[in-house]
Amino acid sequence: TEVTEKLEEVVRIWTKQIRQILVESEQIRREADDVGPSSELEHWKTRMSSFNSLLDEIKSSRVKKIISILQAARSKTLNQWKELDASITIAANEAKDNVRYLYTLDKFFGPLANASPVTMMEHIPSLMNTICMIYCTSPYYNTSERMTSLFLKITNQMINTCRMYLYEG
Repeated sequence: TEVTEKLEEVVRIWTKQIRQILVESEQIRREADDVGPSSELEHWKTRMSSFNSLLDEIKSSRVKKIISILQAARSKTLNQWKELDASITIAANEAKDNVRYLYTLDKFFGPLANASPVTMMEHIPSLMNTICMIYCTSPYYNTSERMTSLFLKITNQMINTCRMYLYEG
């Protein structure tokens, strides 16, 4: 029982740390007003990397041994652990899925940032079709909150490109 208590304490510490990571990941992001759409992709890539690392750690042999010992001891701390494990898996899947869908927009980010306003306008119909496809098929990115954020960043990029065109022209 002494070993079990020490292992339960370790799992409680892990649980607290993982909860903190999950809470921080759900907080509203603070970004500059003129940030472009490539920052959205970078955000999800960073989040995917973080959650994949966390999943790798949870699936390590050391953690599995501790969990199996606590399972054999019928520890009650495992209920919380299982919930957190599921939450991490969902967050990792969401980030991976969002990165996959946002990569389909990556080919438009260059023309949005570097083209003249006339050339940029040629890419808008394809961009909108791709965003529509993401909205219709993505299980995670199809919320009004995420779409609004994406459209805001695309608009910011278009404004910045037009502004640079006028200053240079």
